[in-house]
Amino acid sequence: MFFALSKVLGFFALPSNLMISIGLVGALALFAGWVRLGGALLVISVLTLAVLGLSPLGNILLLVLEDRFPKPAENDNRPVAGIVVLGGSFDTIVAGARGEVALNESAERLTVIAELAKRYPEARIVFSGGQGTLFYSGATEAQVAARMFESFGIAPERITLEDRSRNTRENAVFSRDLVNPGAGERWLLVTSAYHMPRSVGCFRAAGFPVDAFPVDYRTRGYEDMTRPFRSVGEGLRRVDIAVREWVGLFVYRITGYTDALVPAPL
Repeated sequence: MFFALSKVLGFFALPSNLMISIGLVGALALFAGWVRLGGALLVISVLTLAVLGLSPLGNILLLVLEDRFPKPAENDNRPVAGIVVLGGSFDTIVAGARGEVALNESAERLTVIAELAKRYPEARIVFSGGQGTLFYSGATEAQVAARMFESFGIAPERITLEDRSRNTRENAVFSRDLVNPGAGERWLLVTSAYHMPRSVGCFRAAGFPVDAFPVDYRTRGYEDMTRPFRSVGEGLRRVDIAVREWVGLFVYRITGYTDALVPAPL
């Protein structure tokens, strides 16, 4: 029930969906004869979509999160017991229907594993991701990841698949239960840079200490704080990603799923 409710509320938490919904209500109000109300709602919808889509707001909101956890130095040779990579890189609906490895814009979460598996040849590789959609069924992310890891040439005995999780908290809890990390072991956590604060917070709260290995950066740096977008669609996509992550941070903190509002390196 909580999962379904979170998906429904999450739909309206995205600025693009919310503004379109307001515009539709405005159009219905016009048809119903409520001209002033309908006109006001339509103006609010269009102007807000334009500002959000063309301004650098999405970049500003993401930069704070992306720069929270630095990537380990190239010369960091400390031993690694395992690498946990979070789901979110596959279009499981298309993958299930087509029988293909259908990657999305977060693909770097997966492709970096080929490099890390060679850099740390003794490390276990744990993929955490089930089926996180509400209305459509398809393959689990773990099923698709297994095929991709095989194409990387990673030995099957190194791979552990966690296929039940539907959100970041479940990623942390189910991965901890599956691998039972030992005291003093170093585990890397691979996910998108903007998603790293919430992810690390969940793993800490679950009693699974991890070192951040952020990937999939969406911004170049602070120079993007003044860079407008070339299209409304591109800007809205960036704002949606950022707002969804900030809302997730607030909700996870309130529910106790993370150890801080915006977790930071210890």
